[in-house]
Amino acid sequence: MATSSARITLLVLYTERVEECRDFYSALGLRFELERHGRGPRHHAAVLDDGTVFEIYPVRDRPTGAVRLGVSVDGASARPPLAPGRHVLTDPDGRKVDVQAT
Repeated sequence: MATSSARITLLVLYTERVEECRDFYSALGLRFELERHGRGPRHHAAVLDDGTVFEIYPVRDRPTGAVRLGVSVDGASARPPLAPGRHVLTDPDGRKVDVQAT
């Protein structure tokens, strides 16, 4: 696979299940803060170790498509704890999440 100097700096998930998704990703070790920018909607944001911002926004009038995510987490800190290795979990919206637990 070819490498690139580009990196993802922002990932936004739109969902009708904001709190359930926040709970799911929090259980993997992400630490969210409640935010609101100006007159925009309240949403949850987490900054990952590499500086990437991961946000969970409520669905408004924009359609969303399927997304598959991959994250690397400290398995011992996950709730419930995850054994080292690869796990494929499903978030509250039905997205497959490839979790590499260390």
